[in-house]
Amino acid sequence: MKKLINDPNDVVLEALRGIEAAHPDLRVDYENKVVYRGAAPKTGKVGIISGGGSGHEPLHGGFVGHGMLDAACAGDVFTSPVPGQILAATKLVDGGAGILHVVKNYTGDVMNFEMAAEMAAAETGARVVSVVTDDDVAVQDSTWTAGRRGVGATVLLEKIAGAAAEQGRDLDEVARIARAVNANGRSMGLALTSCTVPAVGHPTFELGEDEMELGVGIHGEPGRQRLPLAPAREVASLLVEPVLSDLPFAKGDPVIAFVNGLGGTPLIELYLMFNEVQKLLDQHGVPVARSLVGSYITSLDMAGVSVTLLRVDDELLSLWEAPVSTPALRWGV
Repeated sequence: MKKLINDPNDVVLEALRGIEAAHPDLRVDYENKVVYRGAAPKTGKVGIISGGGSGHEPLHGGFVGHGMLDAACAGDVFTSPVPGQILAATKLVDGGAGILHVVKNYTGDVMNFEMAAEMAAAETGARVVSVVTDDDVAVQDSTWTAGRRGVGATVLLEKIAGAAAEQGRDLDEVARIARAVNANGRSMGLALTSCTVPAVGHPTFELGEDEMELGVGIHGEPGRQRLPLAPAREVASLLVEPVLSDLPFAKGDPVIAFVNGLGGTPLIELYLMFNEVQKLLDQHGVPVARSLVGSYITSLDMAGVSVTLLRVDDELLSLWEAPVSTPALRWGV
């Protein structure tokens, strides 16, 4: 294992110190491992928090800031944050208008966020609404989940719901927008290599030099099948076709097309992949209204790619284009 770390047990805490040092507008509650806006809470604004296991950076701490999240809870690597962390984050961003929890569909995340919401209601009277993301079409159930996994659509949801909250919309409206994103988003991923968890020190699974794993999860969970390595155009088809058929997307439906690297894939390959995805969408008559290309929800050092398509209307597209200023996404500010 070759990694730029000191002690494997200190990776998360030391990374949080780096986030705060690099971004003076953010603050970190080190006891609870929560990244939050320095100006939080904002009175009268719906607070939005998310979180999950570390190792998926920039998800979620990299999306804290104007137009997206108010706070993010960092669990240990690939481990859900505990209820106390989530409760602390909820209190930090409670501006009196309620709080939205954005939760990826993993058993530990769902359970711990539910417990934290109940604790917040009991201790502070705050109203908390949770929206669970489950956009992965690869498998119905997998390691750590009951039902589909929450993956790439989570990033798009945090941006779009964050814009709605920034506009001053109430909690019910922000939750409606968040649910609409999840309902209209679908994702599929593929791994070329495994990832290596620092505390473990060896790859999570083994892939031969001539193999790839179709439908892999962001923690290294098994996917649909193991296949021989294929050219990018074939990989794009393996990812796009199941996504298009699952919703299904109709001819003329505009989409946000998100090609995401899983941590170890260079940007040149991601843009090459986007070109292949674009060609397939053109063949299906699905116009790309907006695009996002880069590594935004990763699996440590895994080489691989995921494709997320979000069907959008004028409202969702307008919220996507609204100003955002976070470490990982920034435009219009």
